[in-house]
Amino acid sequence: MKPSRRDFLKLVGVVASSAALSSCAPVYENLARLDENPRFDIEGVSAQDFALVNRLTFGAGAADLTRVAEIGIQAWFAEQLEYESVSDDSCNIRLRQFKTLGLSANDLFDISDKIFDDQDRHTVPNELRQATLMRQTYSRRQFYERMVEFWSDHFNISTEKGDCFYLKTVDDREVIRPHALGFFSDLLWASSHSPAMLFYLDNQSNLKDAPNENYAREVMELHSLGVDGGYSQQDVMELARCLTGWTMKEHFWRGDFHFDEDVHDFAPKKVLGKEISASGLDEAERVIRDLGLHPSTAHFLGTKLCRRFIADEPPAVLVNLVADTFIATNGDIRAVMQTLLKEGIPHIQPKFKRPADFIISALRLLDARTDGGAALHKYLGRMGQPYFTWPTPDGYPDTSTPWMSNLMPRWQFAAALAQNKIKGTKIDVEYLLELSGAKEIESFTKWMSALLLGAPLSENECKKMADALRSAGTGDEISTARVIIAGLLASPAFQWR
Repeated sequence: MKPSRRDFLKLVGVVASSAALSSCAPVYENLARLDENPRFDIEGVSAQDFALVNRLTFGAGAADLTRVAEIGIQAWFAEQLEYESVSDDSCNIRLRQFKTLGLSANDLFDISDKIFDDQDRHTVPNELRQATLMRQTYSRRQFYERMVEFWSDHFNISTEKGDCFYLKTVDDREVIRPHALGFFSDLLWASSHSPAMLFYLDNQSNLKDAPNENYAREVMELHSLGVDGGYSQQDVMELARCLTGWTMKEHFWRGDFHFDEDVHDFAPKKVLGKEISASGLDEAERVIRDLGLHPSTAHFLGTKLCRRFIADEPPAVLVNLVADTFIATNGDIRAVMQTLLKEGIPHIQPKFKRPADFIISALRLLDARTDGGAALHKYLGRMGQPYFTWPTPDGYPDTSTPWMSNLMPRWQFAAALAQNKIKGTKIDVEYLLELSGAKEIESFTKWMSALLLGAPLSENECKKMADALRSAGTGDEISTARVIIAGLLASPAFQWR
């Protein structure tokens, strides 16, 4: 007999509360006490390999680890850096269903305004959210998608604000994705000309007779130099004057970038010690070029990248090495990330999974089939990370602490996923059982823990768990497997990467 929903959740708790799963670190952090091969199901993949792949992707799936076993972790990373050479046809085929991803801003606005005085503000951003989740789940260019996520946070735009609901789709396609592993100065330049960014940070209201400093401040504080980057309030005011007239078209070719000379302040300016002669559009462009290559920008971005990929509090020596590479290569993001990985491996510390990390890693490691639809985004919303809706320009938090208090939705997701109760998403538990070759609870628990956690639980831990589940009565073999899967996903150990 299958357990009721309440009984199922109680049984999940039996697994999740196991001593081996309750520490605030991944299981593979404790390998010193384990005798087993950390990834006994994929020969040649070490615990460190699993940890690195898990950090650099949205979950160390079997395909990624098999590739690492074939060519080695360094060659795998080099391949991921040169992402254009990695075929992604399977993922691209899945994206064909989304009709709005390739449309111009004007066309996106038109299809959103189908009914007079009743604008549809949901179709376009929902397709972007769904496509983003599908890419993160199915793309073979996993590190590239990680960098797209990083820059989407760095240049945060909320689709909840005004015309950003359709402009963000263009920003994602023409700003973030083309430059995610290019040169930072090109990315900053593209963002500064993005109608989505200009609208989000109110630059359409930046006029010569009524300057608005919002975008000028954030481009220095959040996008380039950092709050301690050496600029002054006067620099912000002067850059805002340079940016007067930077806006977007509102009628024909609505949503395209537009420089309006009639509202531009043509008086001389001085930004960061440099005189800016009156030349119109080029005034701010000169400042943007300088910001993209500034030493403070190198250090600010080095800190953020090390925080995202290495540790919540990265060591200063590593940040300095990454910043030095940024300066030496004129902001070549590929070169920066090569240095970060080469020098950063000894400094990697566990990071608590953000909601997207938690959900997508579960999908990838269990080889789930999903449409990336509304049901999953409801869970992301409950956990606090609905895509492209963070209201402030600093982007979703990147350290562990802000995400560690809202755990009930994670338990609910784990139980629903294991029982195939999420619309549009399914895992094949029967296939997983067959693949494991397990004949009893202990061996399946051991195999599944290696799959999800990067290392198998000890024989003793598996036996304790199996005895507890038998005593509680989990029902048939499939029901028991679902409990084990849900328990491992809900466990503290799975929350860390």
